Amino acid sequence: MYVRGARYAPAIVLTSPLDAAHRALGAKLVPFGGWEMPLSYPTGTLAEHRACRTGAAVFDVSHLGTVRVEGADAFDRLQAMLTNDLRRVAPGRAQYTHLLDEADGSVLDDIIVWWVAPERFDVMPNASNTTRVLDAIGGADVTAERAVLAVQGPDARARLRAVARVAAEVGRFAVATVDVLGFSCTVAGTGYTGEDGVEIAVPVAGAGAVWDALLAAGITPAGLGARDTLRLEAGLPLHGHELGAGITPLQAGLAWVVGWDKGDFRGRAALEAEKERGVSRLLRGIEVEGRRPPREGHAVLVDGKPVGEVTSGNFSPMLERGIALAFLPPAVQPGDAVEIDMRGSLVPGVVVKPPFLRTKPGQTDS
Repeated sequence: MYVRGARYAPAIVLTSPLDAAHRALGAKLVPFGGWEMPLSYPTGTLAEHRACRTGAAVFDVSHLGTVRVEGADAFDRLQAMLTNDLRRVAPGRAQYTHLLDEADGSVLDDIIVWWVAPERFDVMPNASNTTRVLDAIGGADVTAERAVLAVQGPDARARLRAVARVAAEVGRFAVATVDVLGFSCTVAGTGYTGEDGVEIAVPVAGAGAVWDALLAAGITPAGLGARDTLRLEAGLPLHGHELGAGITPLQAGLAWVVGWDKGDFRGRAALEAEKERGVSRLLRGIEVEGRRPPREGHAVLVDGKPVGEVTSGNFSPMLERGIALAFLPPAVQPGDAVEIDMRGSLVPGVVVKPPFLRTKPGQTDS
């Protein structure tokens, strides 16, 4: 995962406004999407994962981009470029959406749009895709002006109330500008873990104070390692794995992200053509027997014949077994038996419909 992200890295590696705080905590830092970010802290990825599932964790996700689109034409510009229909939401709401390749309808990036005010949208692309999204939709790159802290878990809101009650009250997929420790922050009820929680965009000047306060409130710092295992348990796609070149929303099982009734948008013609002829593959989940984790690139077999390969795989800390996502032929259905070739060992598994773990709804909902 991290090597894949690092291949897009520019010559200058960026760091979070909280870089010194991570180092002081003993974090293991890794390159990802042109940034150096914490992979884990001394407690380890498994402990951080479980803290998010059973209590509350905070992730520094400042590597995500923020492209601000403003003005009287902002709504129309985004409607024409992105797949989802902004008419489904309103100012003060967030929406998950895709930016498509015009030629083949594949996903150039999956994005969260924070509709902050009637004529202001904060578009949140993946780290390595910020420039690509900026070039497509216009606007201003304000990534360097803020840190983004994702507070996630069943106890996230309760513990956040000790720091900023008003931030804890921002509802799921709601967006609000609120005061946090004297700093004007944009807070959205979004995340990438499958758990309830919020993401807080805090000005750089306030990042350290807010981070320290969250930790003091009993919220566990967690890194990219736990963020990846959490999103995998929740069945959430990762760009470069389940979304990207040659992968369309329809193949990824995300047809609900497409606003077919809103008129034209970038990549619509290619997507309609695929819808008409039918997809050749679909994203499925696989649960394997035992604790051995499947890995990206492992072949998936049905009746001894390869039918696909793992796009993401790992050990599930909560299910205590290996889990994977893979693109498989549509004829391979949930409940079917498969095998995964793990370096020459054929490990039995069963096809399932993600998510692997049922929690409160996560990112892929709007």
